[in-house]
Amino acid sequence: MKRALQVLLLTSAMAFVFQTNEVKAQRPTYQLHSMLIFNFIKYIEWPAEAKSGDFIIAVYGDDDVFEELNKLYGGKSVKGQSVKVVNINKAVELNEAHLIYLADNKSNDFDEVLAVASGKPTLLITDRNGLGEKGSNINFKTVGGKLKFEINQAAFDKNSLKVSSQLVSMAIVI
Repeated sequence: MKRALQVLLLTSAMAFVFQTNEVKAQRPTYQLHSMLIFNFIKYIEWPAEAKSGDFIIAVYGDDDVFEELNKLYGGKSVKGQSVKVVNINKAVELNEAHLIYLADNKSNDFDEVLAVASGKPTLLITDRNGLGEKGSNINFKTVGGKLKFEINQAAFDKNSLKVSSQLVSMAIVI
C-alpha cells in the first residue's frame, strides 16, 4: 500500500512537471529541475557506506538551482541524513557529494566531473543532450517541447547505485 502511494505521488509530480511549454513559461526551468532532482533521490538507493554524515547535493554552474534546492530542502532529512546543498565552482570540490547537478553552462567540464564521480556512490545529473550517453546517470532533455529525462543504467551500475523500476519506467532509457 505504501509503495503504491509513493508511485502515485511520483507519477503525479512527474505529470505536473512534464507539461507543455505554456506551463513551463509559468514555472522557470530551475524550479522544475530542483523539484525533479529531489524527487529522483527518493527513488535511488545508495550503498551502506554512503549513508553516514550529511547527504550532500552539489550544484555546479547554476546559482538558481542551488538557491531553490537550498531554500526548499537544505537542512531537511532524506534517507535518514540531513541534506546539505553546496554551490561548487571547481570540479575538484565535488569529492564528498552524494549527488552532483552539472548545469548546461558547465557541461564543458563534464569529463572532469565524471572522473570525480566515476566508481563512487555519486548520482550525476546533467542538462545537455548527449551527456546521458557519455556517462551521466540522469540527463534532462527537451523532447517535443516537453521536459524529459534519460537514465543510463550502466552508469548507475558503475556507481553502485540502484534505481527504482518506477523511475526507470518514466524515463528514456539509454
